[in-house]
Amino acid sequence: MTHSFNRTSLREYDIRGIVGETLGTADATAIGRGFATVVRRAGGTRVAVGYDGRTTSPELERALIDGLTRSGVDVVRVGMGPTPMLYYAEAILEVDGGIQITGSHNPAEYNGFKMVLQHRPFFGEDIQLLGKMAEQGDWDEAETPGTVGDFDIIDDYVGRLMAGYAGGAYRIGWDAGNGAAGPVIEKLVKLLPGEHHLLFTDVDGTFPNHHPDPTEEKNLADLKKLVADKGLDFGFAFDGDGDRIGAIDGLGRVIWGDQLLSILAVPVLKELPGATIIADVKASQALYDRIAELGGNPVMWKTGHSLIKTKMKETGAPLAGEMSGHIFFAHEFYGFDDAQYAAVRLIRAVHMIGQSMTEIRGAMPAMVNTPEMRFQVDEARKFAVIDEVLDRLETAGAEVNRTDGARVNTPDGWWLLRASNTQDVLVARAEAKDQTGLDRLLAQIDEQLALSGLERGPQAGH
Repeated sequence: MTHSFNRTSLREYDIRGIVGETLGTADATAIGRGFATVVRRAGGTRVAVGYDGRTTSPELERALIDGLTRSGVDVVRVGMGPTPMLYYAEAILEVDGGIQITGSHNPAEYNGFKMVLQHRPFFGEDIQLLGKMAEQGDWDEAETPGTVGDFDIIDDYVGRLMAGYAGGAYRIGWDAGNGAAGPVIEKLVKLLPGEHHLLFTDVDGTFPNHHPDPTEEKNLADLKKLVADKGLDFGFAFDGDGDRIGAIDGLGRVIWGDQLLSILAVPVLKELPGATIIADVKASQALYDRIAELGGNPVMWKTGHSLIKTKMKETGAPLAGEMSGHIFFAHEFYGFDDAQYAAVRLIRAVHMIGQSMTEIRGAMPAMVNTPEMRFQVDEARKFAVIDEVLDRLETAGAEVNRTDGARVNTPDGWWLLRASNTQDVLVARAEAKDQTGLDRLLAQIDEQLALSGLERGPQAGH
């Protein structure tokens, strides 16, 4: 028995593909067999399994569990819910790992798998190992298959989100985008004080209202209208599997990932003076300055939820975040990215700061920046281009940070060029104090690309 995966499906942070084309039930079974074998060889016996609201998730769950049990691991099914609910199950139940079936924020035809092993992210070489094991049929064969049991964890999970809650009562809009967070949000708002208005909390894997990716402003249109029509204090939006958050203030202005982190940092640094707070290389310089101003130690790190979680463990950071809306709390929580928990902590932070969300957002420094610009590049060239750019910049004596690609500081502001770990694209971003400064930064990006025979062409999709 051997199995070959489509080479595009085994990615840096997860396994993902188009169901029926690059991913199917045979892959799910092979993932189950490989993961179970890894668990058993590490001395483990039980794995938690959850799934999101996509139409293909139930069939992939059945196939995954078949593979896990055939290789001798007992399975605890926690049912349909957001990815952080599975992470929570893995953190508190007596299990040795967990797998969430989810297509994250990809279009409806996609699905995939996010994994944790012994409370650590399972990514990069771990995922490649599952591919090698499948090709060689290097799987444990159980004399008696593992057992399957159900554990209804949603109420425990919602209760944990509220543990130690000390926020005020606000009027809030919530948009679950028909993703897996919906049922959790419905239960959560019953426990929260204040007045809550919900959108699209019914789970529908065809995403009939808008695509559940809160980092794209067009997907926040319904939430903005709700907040404006009802005169609400602020609003939250969630991605398809509830591990990334988006937010707007009472005027409908987006509060981006790095700005959310600057709000969340206030109570954390009040309680833990001098603590390390991590953000990814795409975050604004204003965030790093703000963390330092609050007495914290700002650390810039590579983009990618698994990489950030690993860095948090290494540095003991209580809080971290990415531009994409992944927010990680180790302070009073488990260190994983949880958009539902981030929402609760934001309400608490606004209450502690003592200003309205609109005032807090209004006081943030006005920067002119680009959205994340993504453009297609040949897979074989993407890392080489970044190396060429770095060499030229260093020769020219530019101020460069090499944490993840090239981030260049200039008197106008900064620009970033990095290779995506998950797609054949280069990612660029720039931020300046004003538009003329931004134009100069973009000209520098274009100049570097041209010297490597590329141009900042049509935008590539996610």
